[in-house]
Amino acid sequence: MKTTDGEVRKALVERVQAVANSLTSTEQKLISELLKAPREVAIGTSSEFAARIGVHEATTSRLARKLGFSSYAEFRDELRREFLKVADPAERISATLSDARSRGFLPLLVASELAALTAMTDHISDTRILEAAEKLDCRRVFIYGHGNAEVLSVLMERRLRRLGIDSHPLSGSPRDLAERMLTLSADDALLLFAFRRQPPDYERLMQVATETKARTIVISGTVGPSLSPSPDVLLSAPRAGMPNSFQTLTVPMAICNAVILALAARRGPDALATLDRLGDLIAKFES
Repeated sequence: MKTTDGEVRKALVERVQAVANSLTSTEQKLISELLKAPREVAIGTSSEFAARIGVHEATTSRLARKLGFSSYAEFRDELRREFLKVADPAERISATLSDARSRGFLPLLVASELAALTAMTDHISDTRILEAAEKLDCRRVFIYGHGNAEVLSVLMERRLRRLGIDSHPLSGSPRDLAERMLTLSADDALLLFAFRRQPPDYERLMQVATETKARTIVISGTVGPSLSPSPDVLLSAPRAGMPNSFQTLTVPMAICNAVILALAARRGPDALATLDRLGDLIAKFES
């Protein structure tokens, strides 16, 4: 049976997740670089891959073996089978960037965002979006976002509440987090955001979720496959449309909105009834 590109990509992410506990910080950076520019890594050599983060070539060979390949050559062959395809829309957009640069900052940003959004479906399938919606269709959702991700936490808290799901932001000191996690149970879900690196409280929050059998969903950038422990559902995609470009929250926000739409469809009449009730309350408070 022929293996599809999506299945190969999923297999690669699963390889990373399987060894996430044993990855060094340098290996995590290599994985992140790979997911930022997979075609460039596939075309290049082992030394060029290592040079992207300034490490010795032997580091890339060790990573390849850790991921289950007999050599870096076998690892590179797998990447080439997966990523070296006929030019897709993202590549065509990237090819026009030289023109965008001459027109100013906004056109450049728009081109980058379009490239990132177009490539998003290369990394996240609709099946995975539906899986995340299923996990979030529960009694309560606890949401953790560190740094810039706090914006997305606020967004998801409001949208989940509008669908009738009790949602709670997780923030503050370690003691505050402990108190908020006190009532977490198997009837609840933990939604986390992770981008540049694994958030400081990520491991402890995931451990509590595991102990209580709560559902776990992570929305992340390229660091996603390296997170440890791994979540039940990982939605991971690069935030930038080209190497070294400005990274924004456009891609993870699009992922959030896709999950909310899937969740609304899943809840059906209950979601609509809650929104109707919200409309009535807004009219009452604004009158």
